[in-house]
Amino acid sequence: MGNYKFDDFEKYIKGRKAAVIGIGISNTPLIKWLVSLGADVTACDKMTEDDPVLSKNIALLKEISNDIKWSLGESYLTALKDEHYDIVFKTPKMRFETPELQALKEKGSILTTEMELFMNLCPAEIFAITGSDGKTTTTTLTAELLKKAGYKVWLGGNIGTPLLDRIAEIGPEDKVVLELSSFQLLGMHTPADVVIVTNVTENHLDFHKGYDEYIQAKVNAFRNQGPAGKVILNAGCDITYDMKDIARGRVKLFSADKEKVMRTDSPLYPRAYTQDGRLVYEENGIVSDICGINEIFIPGLHNVENFLAASCAVIDYVKPEDIAYVARNFRGVPHRIELIRELDGVKWYNSSIDTSPNRSINTMNALAARNEKGVLICGGADKKCKYDNLGDAILNVCDRIIIYGSNAGFVTDVIAKEANGRQYEIYRIPDKEGDVYEFPETRDNVVNAYKEAINKAREWAKPGEIVIMSSIGTSYDHFRHFEHRGDMFRDLVNELE
Repeated sequence: MGNYKFDDFEKYIKGRKAAVIGIGISNTPLIKWLVSLGADVTACDKMTEDDPVLSKNIALLKEISNDIKWSLGESYLTALKDEHYDIVFKTPKMRFETPELQALKEKGSILTTEMELFMNLCPAEIFAITGSDGKTTTTTLTAELLKKAGYKVWLGGNIGTPLLDRIAEIGPEDKVVLELSSFQLLGMHTPADVVIVTNVTENHLDFHKGYDEYIQAKVNAFRNQGPAGKVILNAGCDITYDMKDIARGRVKLFSADKEKVMRTDSPLYPRAYTQDGRLVYEENGIVSDICGINEIFIPGLHNVENFLAASCAVIDYVKPEDIAYVARNFRGVPHRIELIRELDGVKWYNSSIDTSPNRSINTMNALAARNEKGVLICGGADKKCKYDNLGDAILNVCDRIIIYGSNAGFVTDVIAKEANGRQYEIYRIPDKEGDVYEFPETRDNVVNAYKEAINKAREWAKPGEIVIMSSIGTSYDHFRHFEHRGDMFRDLVNELE
């Protein structure tokens, strides 16, 4: 069988004028793909060629085609309004109501995104994972479980791998697994076939108009499903639990807390939970054993729930013994309580993914469950999140805290508020706005700050303890993304002698 939707789009786009806003991870392959299909492409970005990453992307694209037009710098959108474009692809972190985009729409342009077009054209069944925490691990688990069952799996989305330029290779019998952020889902109309919402906590309120908009963006992943659609909801989170009333497809529930999935107003839903130290799945009164909690290699109650969520999504495709196999063998994904090395009896961990207080709380709780003690390296950019309970979670594991980041004041205040007589030390490294790793003139400042943090942690940590880098904030105060921050931290730790 062919992909008739793609065939139709290929005919449509040839010779059409397309504007692509943002020349980054997902849109650079998009630009190449559109050019290969014969589109007349204008590539736009707020940055200029002085930006080292953008410069590399532009150089790559110029090798592909000399016909690409460019609109760069502060006036990159203003330059678009004098032209007509048949189709305009916005970057995820741009709002649809941006005046320049609305002006283009009024002139007849189709406004869309790389992800919306992919989901429209994809011939395969799509599994989409969204939520505030646990997206990447649950996405990766879902993909690994489907692979174990023998499916050809395409993994992408917010996890860092664009798939639109591979659309012609994807067959109807394949499975596509996508991690979707609230940025990608804002304004989304195309639902996935199977959707997991891991949880919802206040997050990204520096971008969204409010908490409700953030919640509704998550709902967009399944809002327009038909009766054949499936949505898997965290019954332990009241916000996601209430989403069952919006769903038009088949609802499943998960929670490590059996009582949460057994609420009196949800007697008919299939569900996954823990019972007597085991992960189980129940449907139509039949309880199927999946695996033991202690079989899951990666630590933490949050990872038990990630397995429960993924199990709900794939149970119709995968045998319980396959899930148990993955539980025993899945080693996690980078930047999530990632063991870097052991040096002088001290274990060093990288958890750069902890871009919000809630993520760091989950990390601390996982470490506390293993009775770990030691030193915390933290600090990042704030997203207008709540910091409640963070101080208590930190001090359950770490009584020595090293902070480098623009949210240092929030972290310091909540630790002091929640210490309740517990003794601790804080070592704060001065944070200078404008020190960015990407720029050669300030790179040494960032690297030296982390070297100072690592050296202080090495001085403080004792044999048998840990050093954990759990950021409690985004990387955008000093880095391009959290992977970049974690990679640099890993490299610096591995350089220790």
